[in-house]
Amino acid sequence: MASASETESAAVSSSSKEEDKPQIEPLRLPTVEEIRGQDIWNNCAVRSVVSGVMGGGLGLCMGLFLGALDNPLMQEEMTAKQQFIYTAKQMGRRSFSSAKTFAVMGFIFSAAECVVEKVRAKHDVTNTVVAGCVTGGALSAKGGPKAACIGCAGFATFSVLIEKFLDRHD
Repeated sequence: MASASETESAAVSSSSKEEDKPQIEPLRLPTVEEIRGQDIWNNCAVRSVVSGVMGGGLGLCMGLFLGALDNPLMQEEMTAKQQFIYTAKQMGRRSFSSAKTFAVMGFIFSAAECVVEKVRAKHDVTNTVVAGCVTGGALSAKGGPKAACIGCAGFATFSVLIEKFLDRHD
């Protein structure tokens, strides 16, 4: 009787040891379609255009939201119809302006980061700093060299803070 219970406990302990080990899964090679998809996405032009389109969409949504919050100066003197028309026009102006700005910002940042990453052959925070500096400098270049330098430093700092917050790099 004792030998039967010892055999059962030995079987239970050996099966629990097997369950504790992680299961080893075989390696799966990527399919041809997956490789082509990665090659397309690794193209800097494709990545930049997609980022520009997505940035434009985000800017459009933000412009619609912020345009709806604008109040006319003479709100008390306007009828409801006039207020509605004013708000609709403001939403249209804001959404177009924000969409354009965010599209350009996304395009420039993504292109700069991709090119720097390909040249350096590294994926780290330095790429983000350079891309942020290029983007900030390009967006504020119309204000002169001082504005471009401030824009470069500000956008680079913002980019690094976002990278640290999202913890994309080790």
